[in-house]
Amino acid sequence: MSELPPEAGAGTGAVARRLGVSPTTVRSWERRYGIGPAERPPGRHRRWTARDVAVLEAMCRLTAHGVPPAEAARLAPAQAERDAQGERVAAPVGRVAAPVGRVAVPSEVRGLARAARRLDGPEVARLLHDGVERLGAVAAWTDLMAPVLRAAGRRWARDGGERDVEVEHLLSWHVSSALRRVAVPPAGAAGPPVLLAAMPGEQHTLPLEAVAAALAERGLPFRVFGAALPAVALAAAVRRTGPAAVLLWSQTRATADPVPARAVAATSWGPRGARLRPAVLAAGPGWHRTTRPPGTLAPRDLPDALALLARALDADGPDGPSEGGR
Repeated sequence: MSELPPEAGAGTGAVARRLGVSPTTVRSWERRYGIGPAERPPGRHRRWTARDVAVLEAMCRLTAHGVPPAEAARLAPAQAERDAQGERVAAPVGRVAAPVGRVAVPSEVRGLARAARRLDGPEVARLLHDGVERLGAVAAWTDLMAPVLRAAGRRWARDGGERDVEVEHLLSWHVSSALRRVAVPPAGAAGPPVLLAAMPGEQHTLPLEAVAAALAERGLPFRVFGAALPAVALAAAVRRTGPAAVLLWSQTRATADPVPARAVAATSWGPRGARLRPAVLAAGPGWHRTTRPPGTLAPRDLPDALALLARALDADGPDGPSEGGR
């Protein structure tokens, strides 16, 4: 990132573009954690100095490696100061060594898998709760929960569905419980929400709950509808809430129906001449390039989905695009 002179100031949008994050995320960090300009004259827009931006850069690096946002906000000023003194070689966001103790290690994954196999519910709950608290929702899902869930699913499939299904069910229930403790929509959040729904007939919802937990950590507004939302109900929810984006989850090709997705993408609201439509994310392994409707977005993973949703929320701010502007 090009440096700003100490006396210069940049607006929130310009700073967000330099860092590769959404302005909504920057504003959310300022509102929730106090990561904002050191000085802000009354009645004037935020102006970020070089020192302010350095703190934001440190915040980005820490959260990219799984540090929960509240903890990252506490650590970021000191990290920025160390960076300024040359204690760490500068590197692009997301390319620095992960903070010690902030990523799931193989022993944690093995410990969770062993507790699940012996049906030790209290231990599974403790490990998952500690994982979410220490890692944050994104890293807990990516590095801890998903690997153990995949291993349990492979074991069940290998044995013809006759063994260990109880392990998968117990693990899934506790993963859902751990994520839902975090996935509380922020009260009073301004602007349109994003909607998270499983496709009609789709029963797999844990990835949706992981997205919801990550959005809640970032203070971004959302509504989650869970499993197998009928197409008619999905369309009604879109019309009633006027969302910035809709994420449609499909685990298998059998549920990746392009018809409801196209209907959501075509739904608009608002006054004539300034009607809006949501961004639509076709997420999950069920979608294929031949079934994903044109114009829908295909997130690669949870961090990519979060970036797309944050971008859609920012685009639907006061100066967001009208119909046809997406």
